[in-house]
Amino acid sequence: MGHTQQTPSSGGMNISVKSFITAIAMLAALMVLTYVLTFFVPAGEFQRTQLDGQMAVVPGAYQAVQGGIPFWKWLLSPILVVFSEGNVTIIASLVFLFVIGGVFHCLDESGLMRYMLGRIVRAFAHRRYQLLCIVTLFFMAMGTLVGSFEECVPLVPIAAALAASMGWDALVGLGMSLLAIGCGFATGICNPFTVGVAQQLAGLPMFSGAVWRAASFAILYPCLCLFLVRYAKKIEARPEKSPLAGRSTPGQAPDMASFARDAGMDKGLALFAGILGGGIVLIFASSFIPALQGVLLPLVALIFLAAELCACVACGLRGKRLARFFKDGAVSLVPAVALILMASSVRYTLEQAHILDTVLYAATQLTQNMPKGATALFLYALVLVMNFFISSGSAKAFLLMPLITPIADLCGLSRQVSILAFAFGDGFSNVFYFTNPVLLISLGLVGVGYGTWAKWSGKFQLVILVLTGGILLAASALM
Repeated sequence: MGHTQQTPSSGGMNISVKSFITAIAMLAALMVLTYVLTFFVPAGEFQRTQLDGQMAVVPGAYQAVQGGIPFWKWLLSPILVVFSEGNVTIIASLVFLFVIGGVFHCLDESGLMRYMLGRIVRAFAHRRYQLLCIVTLFFMAMGTLVGSFEECVPLVPIAAALAASMGWDALVGLGMSLLAIGCGFATGICNPFTVGVAQQLAGLPMFSGAVWRAASFAILYPCLCLFLVRYAKKIEARPEKSPLAGRSTPGQAPDMASFARDAGMDKGLALFAGILGGGIVLIFASSFIPALQGVLLPLVALIFLAAELCACVACGLRGKRLARFFKDGAVSLVPAVALILMASSVRYTLEQAHILDTVLYAATQLTQNMPKGATALFLYALVLVMNFFISSGSAKAFLLMPLITPIADLCGLSRQVSILAFAFGDGFSNVFYFTNPVLLISLGLVGVGYGTWAKWSGKFQLVILVLTGGILLAASALM
């Protein structure tokens, strides 16, 4: 994704041509590779059965079928995926993207974003690292306790702007929001979308075995804080060392010398914070109210839209100017739509060619006679691979858990350890794989290229891989 060059009249979050072409090239190469695989990987599929309203794999019921995908169908897959089964999630993500882009451009043009950052900077001027750790803890808690991921995207630009206001760069903002969400989502103490669904499919009490997941959270949180604080101090000492040096970042640091309280801005900020707080309460409530889970993404978009309208009107931005700024912000993110559709088309091709189940079947054959520790690591790797193609945690659970559970049983591995391996494999890579729409949207909103993000966060991802691998080996030996 590109770098924003934002001025008061920039017209939104513009994605640079260079970064857009780079992302398009990467996804196009992946699409070509996937198509080539359809000629070499034998087609096959598992039988499936209805389970809790979703289709789940029947272990051992694999058979060869006629495969392949017509060239025209592969070529048009980024379009056809919108009309395929499960397209509701894709459409909801695109609408969500447009709404959030418009909302934050309006907040920026109204001056409310700069005013809010000014107040925060003043309050934490001498406690900046404490603020960094608090924000990181908030996002990790949202991920691990209620399974928030897509729903936190609107908060990512705020975190990036806050980082810029503290004298850091957008990578620190992404680290204490997006990276923290991924870490929290993966540890999944009470994550209903991965751990909850996976445990139900494995025949385990929902959210049981939380001790190891809580221990994982307790290990990873200080590691993430240390990583971010060290980088923030490095950027403070030598700003030119930032990969984003010389590039504008949404939410540049406000001029504190001229900062003054404003009654209208205070009212707008109170409205925005109040409505946003109600949205966060709804996100937490979704863990206990299943009816909310299916409509949570559009509901969060509506909440942010309502918060933006009320806040901007209170700050004096209304009518045609408000509509124009909203349109500019939404339109500026149109290039991100192409990236999301191309990323989504990869799974479409694998399913249409009937080779996705073949890959799963081959994986299950490799686990015979493996020791428990090796099996746990293999399951971790399997979910990591599948997460590259299928970003939805609950969809992966219905696809993989009917296969993972028998493998764990045959190898003498605790089912709780297999759940831990599934959660690890699903969560961390969500904020690293360029096939994940949430990552593409988030990078686009704050103007950071994928290559920059991958190079910066890759070091921490390697640390995560080593730590979580060690946790799985320890759990395998003790459970």
